Amino acid sequence: MNDRTKGITVFLAMAFGFGWGWLLLARLVLRLSLVNPLVQLPFAMLPAVAAVVVRRWVTREGFRDAGLALRWRRAWPSYLAAWFGPLLLTAAALGLAALLGHRPDFTRLAGLAPGLPSWSAPLLLAVVATVLTPLYWGEEFGWSGYLRLRLLPGRPMLSVLVTGLLWACWHYPLAMLGYLHLGSLAAGLPLWTATFLCQECLLAWLRARSGSIWPPALAHAGNNMVLSLLVSQLLSGTGLGDLALTLLPVPALALCAYATTRGLRRSAAAPAAG
Repeated sequence: MNDRTKGITVFLAMAFGFGWGWLLLARLVLRLSLVNPLVQLPFAMLPAVAAVVVRRWVTREGFRDAGLALRWRRAWPSYLAAWFGPLLLTAAALGLAALLGHRPDFTRLAGLAPGLPSWSAPLLLAVVATVLTPLYWGEEFGWSGYLRLRLLPGRPMLSVLVTGLLWACWHYPLAMLGYLHLGSLAAGLPLWTATFLCQECLLAWLRARSGSIWPPALAHAGNNMVLSLLVSQLLSGTGLGDLALTLLPVPALALCAYATTRGLRRSAAAPAAG
């Protein structure tokens, strides 16, 4: 077994073994709610821990291609795309819902920004996403910053798809342990997986374009703290189930993912060191 294969094997064993083990322990033994961010935190940081262990002690390849540098001057367009992208995707998802006859209830914005004008809530959530970016770095440093670069060198698009599938599977216990309600798992999990594949295309594009892991971490934070939260808040009570709310952003995500594939095909599997 060569170093690359050994590193991938250890990374996946740690990410899935310890990640799933923690979720099962927290929910079934300790009876903790997976909605609690503090319960989710060890799970979210495990990919980064696994990547550090592999880079430092298993393959000893170090962190030359880890993309840890911020690269502000070169990558500022990627940061802007990562910051504003979730807001634009939210607008697209809400527009689609309205076309389908489910009008967003914008009065619910007041509950997201008590004491502030309702219109400021989306911007406030975008600021919160920026503050929480280091927490979402944990997943991106592992999946986008380590695994995707090594799975299929020289075949970036296929590597993106396989990474997206593995990333989606890693999240499956959340749907099975009560964090997310998808109705029928047989129908819900494949559709939920599609959202991860679309997101991974965008995150990989940001990583390749910027040469830094921080723009995809910011976009990941925005997906959770802006897109998902606003869609669920503004459309709850309109008759849409959790699965429908999860899938509403998919058409816009898919269009963006398709637009980024040309750039991914031109990019090298591993971006510049940093």
